[in-house]
Amino acid sequence: MKLTSEQKKDIADQQAQENKTKRVTSLELEKILYEAIPALDHGFVRVIDYMGDDTSIVQSARVSYGKGTKKVSTDEGLIKYLMRHWHSTPFEMCEIKYHVKLPIFIARQWIRHRTANVNEYSARYSILDKEFYLPAEENLAAQSSSNRQGRGDVLAGEQAKEVLELLKNDAERTYNNYEMMLNERFDGSTIDENKKGLARELARMNLTLNTYTQWYWKTDLLNLMNFLRLRADSHAQYEIRVYADIMLDTVKRWVPITYDAFMDYRVGGTEVSAKGKVIIQKLIKGENVDIDNSDLSKREWNELMIAFDLKDKLI
Repeated sequence: MKLTSEQKKDIADQQAQENKTKRVTSLELEKILYEAIPALDHGFVRVIDYMGDDTSIVQSARVSYGKGTKKVSTDEGLIKYLMRHWHSTPFEMCEIKYHVKLPIFIARQWIRHRTANVNEYSARYSILDKEFYLPAEENLAAQSSSNRQGRGDVLAGEQAKEVLELLKNDAERTYNNYEMMLNERFDGSTIDENKKGLARELARMNLTLNTYTQWYWKTDLLNLMNFLRLRADSHAQYEIRVYADIMLDTVKRWVPITYDAFMDYRVGGTEVSAKGKVIIQKLIKGENVDIDNSDLSKREWNELMIAFDLKDKLI
């Protein structure tokens, strides 16, 4: 990730601000406020603003007068209870705003989470940066033979080099054509003074999906956790998982009690169907249970066995 001297100065100026407030603040999150945390080769995540902390969740759940009405240990117990029983509205009382730089193809996957306020960099008004995402060789993988939306074995040798070269050449060629259509270079210089440039809103359609875009993404804590539960998962696409892992760390800094409960009940926990519950109860009692008398499909059976680390019973 490369930042221009102007961007570095802007960040330094933002971090140098000191404002008095009566609102609750998170000291650990304040330490990285405005900082550009690198993601992939040219991307980043920045926390721009936030509202509330763990005590705000407790306060809204109790509808109390203010911070400090109960001991921290009591607050922790309440937050765990709220998380354990899938309460939602108290977590909606906290909000956070991110500035994210990411490849367009990840942005299009990300935007499927229709639970945030988003304002994206406009290629109708401005020229997109000449930056493209190129995967590291260890992340170049073939299509999975068992998962239609996943990766299989990593490509190796000449094939990997060929794919990377294709990605790089296509991105550079289409960007050069983008500049030619605009009749304007990325640095603002004109290519041919005798020609008119194509409208930016039209020229942009030729760019590759690994071109970087940027947006401000603001959401509440509940919807952020729903996003992270899916995108920080080991089965999520690697590229979006990189961003989710960074954001997960910001949650840990921001609302540490909620983070611990989230990791315990949402990330580390598992959901079990009524039929699955009966099977686990029988296994605990030492009864003999197999897929034939479980009333589960093969996939359901294997997912249940993996969830409880009973790999010897996989089919």
